[in-house]
Amino acid sequence: MIYTLTYNPSIDYLVTVDDLQIGKLNRMRKDTYLYGGKGVNVSQVLKELGIDNTALGFVAGFTGREIEEGLRKLGINTDFVHLPEGHSRINIKFHGIEETEVNAPGPFVDAVSMRALRDKIGQIGSDDILVLAGASTANMENDTFASFISELPYRDTKVILDTNGEALVNALCYHPFLIKPNLFELSELFHEEFVTSDTNGIANAAKRLQDKGARNVLISMGEDGAILVTEDGRIISRPAPAGIVVNSVGSGDSMVAGFLAGYLENQNLEDALCLGVCAGSASAFNEGFAKGDEIMQLYRLAR
Repeated sequence: MIYTLTYNPSIDYLVTVDDLQIGKLNRMRKDTYLYGGKGVNVSQVLKELGIDNTALGFVAGFTGREIEEGLRKLGINTDFVHLPEGHSRINIKFHGIEETEVNAPGPFVDAVSMRALRDKIGQIGSDDILVLAGASTANMENDTFASFISELPYRDTKVILDTNGEALVNALCYHPFLIKPNLFELSELFHEEFVTSDTNGIANAAKRLQDKGARNVLISMGEDGAILVTEDGRIISRPAPAGIVVNSVGSGDSMVAGFLAGYLENQNLEDALCLGVCAGSASAFNEGFAKGDEIMQLYRLAR
């Protein structure tokens, strides 16, 4: 079983405004909502690709109940911890000439609820996969993901880690199977700017992360595709399929889901990278997450 863990799931309210004017009355052209949070995003795309998974994390209040019920209607297993106070967040995503996001803080996580989540993590098996995704927040310590990995009962459990900053660095000593920083996050980690044309520089930075413990490093580069540095030293790059970007929110999470789906098929990292890039691109070409057939159509053309 694949488990995805989202510390702060959300309802993402997507609003299309042709020309957002700050301080003025704006009228939306259309709107929709999605269930969000990086791990939740991975869960949804995995399900589109026909892979059962279970979503873990914290939910609270009426928004938390909606997230849980909505995911179950999509066919995703959920095993959330319900917090005694507060509400799961609602984030606002403005689409127009530029993309603008307003993300809410998550509810407070009390010690009893944290223990309940740790107990669930303690039941994950050696053949399972755990996806830890999301940036650290004001109510989350930078070593939280690292502590989750340390409490897995089996060292053979594969961990996919998609976070940034200290939360990422602190977890590398536990040898996650895959980490997926994007180019901006990689630049922040090393305090130097990486550009997509500098394949050697990107690969060397990835190898430095491997020296700290990461096994495979996947660098997502938006419209320029991705670079994978494998634990056996290979450097594999994939361009992104051509298309019109409609909404880039969640495309990195779709890449993680596609990579996992490809890896589970035959444990071939090149195929996994190809499907990951296609999944990320297919979602970027849609207002929401891409359907499974849309992803597979790009994949068949890219192979």
